Amino acid sequence: MIEHTEILPILPQRYPFLLVDRVLEVVPGEYCVAVKNITANEPQFTGHFPGNPIFPGMMLLEAMAQTAGVLAVKTRSEGLRERTAAVFVGVDNVRFRRPAIPGDQIIMRAELVTTKRNIWKFRCEAKIDGVLAAEAEILLTEKNL
Repeated sequence: MIEHTEILPILPQRYPFLLVDRVLEVVPGEYCVAVKNITANEPQFTGHFPGNPIFPGMMLLEAMAQTAGVLAVKTRSEGLRERTAAVFVGVDNVRFRRPAIPGDQIIMRAELVTTKRNIWKFRCEAKIDGVLAAEAEILLTEKNL
């Protein structure tokens, strides 16, 4: 398990855009399971949507990408260099199945599918209470910090 303070050296994002609260499990080169806790006091809920807060789908996609980023960093021996960050280069087959609302705990899983040249492909999913909330194939590459 990787606690929140241990995630900070792994991912370059910071509040309010750091969307991984804890990593439950990571097997370098294979998969990563992480948690995002949705709370009512998050800044996006002031406008999305007042009186009916829904966690934005694009932020859920970003949370899955950050989970994949943790896996990429932990798999560094397969190609990701020091002093780089894993950044989005593409996303395919995105499906949002159920909204996330305050009080939900999202369990995200990113599985490494392939690496070609400098592109990493991940199969990602997000579940709430064991029910699929979103899924996507996410492509990341490395960028110098």
